[in-house]
Amino acid sequence: MIRKFLVSAAMLAAFGHAYAVVDVNTANEDALRTIKGIGPAKAKSILDEREAHGPFKDGPDLAKRVKGMGGHTVERLQAEGLAVGASAPVGAASGAQSAASADPKAAPAAKADTAVVVKK
Repeated sequence: MIRKFLVSAAMLAAFGHAYAVVDVNTANEDALRTIKGIGPAKAKSILDEREAHGPFKDGPDLAKRVKGMGGHTVERLQAEGLAVGASAPVGAASGAQSAASADPKAAPAAKADTAVVVKK
């Protein structure tokens, strides 16, 4: 029984990190570096561009504004868990909907144009 628990805990620890979503518009350097393919130099470039010119609208905007990042690189980083623009973690959108449905007198939730990042 303990062996099954230890195996389950090890698997959860190993795969739990793989499903983390990092929003490029709110993340700090440490959070950006958790994405496979973003090192200290690339994280600094992203943060410098975001501070100088504001948040990124979408993937192509990120690719255009950050030197050394093309469209394919951004797509690969999004597959690794990087959210850009209106992208939000899957749990955040469903949590807002469930909270709104729990209180029928609450104001209707704003319709968000969100993208879902699917990890293969």
